[in-house]
Amino acid sequence: MRTISSLLLVLSCLLPLRAQEEGEKYGFIRLVNAVAAGEGTVTLLLDGSNLYPSGYKLGDATGGMGVPVGRCKVVIRREGTKDGTTNVTVEEGRTTTIIPFAELIPATDDEPEHWQIRILRLKQKSESERRNATFVSVARDAEIPVEMRDPDGTWKKYAVKRFDTTVAPMNYPEGYVPLRVKERDLPSIPVLDVGNYVVVLYDDPDGQLQSLNFRDFHHVTAD
Repeated sequence: MRTISSLLLVLSCLLPLRAQEEGEKYGFIRLVNAVAAGEGTVTLLLDGSNLYPSGYKLGDATGGMGVPVGRCKVVIRREGTKDGTTNVTVEEGRTTTIIPFAELIPATDDEPEHWQIRILRLKQKSESERRNATFVSVARDAEIPVEMRDPDGTWKKYAVKRFDTTVAPMNYPEGYVPLRVKERDLPSIPVLDVGNYVVVLYDDPDGQLQSLNFRDFHHVTAD
């Protein structure tokens, strides 16, 4: 996880799409940046508005950004890649998490090899009544064997498939839950109260597997 200070810096720069009007209903969009290809920071446009001109670095995860209920167009940009675009149906009081990442597209007769931004969406479902970890992968491997340690020292293995979610119960009342992949440690999950703790697996520019996590009070599924 990034330091608390850097995360607070990202959160402090977030603004609603427009000033909330009396009686208008709002939902939320969260960005988790996993775009490793390209240069500079990632730009997020919601219905054409750039909420954070400084952009987002690889591994940044925002809080929920207020967006009016209804259909919202999302565009993700980074220099050296082709834009990624998706539409999000914003529901009142619910948060949709968007995870942009880049895929290398082979050359064709019409265009050369290039990096294309794709976007995976996570939708909230029912509220979590216990402590769970939800793993989701946008890394290049089709399946990743993630291990999570129980308080008694036992390691349990979970197969995390690309573009899918895998839920694992956590038996820790609080503290840090250790994770590893093929004997390599990943950042631990800081566990507090009951809720769902989402772990996003992604590749860095060198193709090395990385992870980040954030807390969500709801169960989430890939949309």
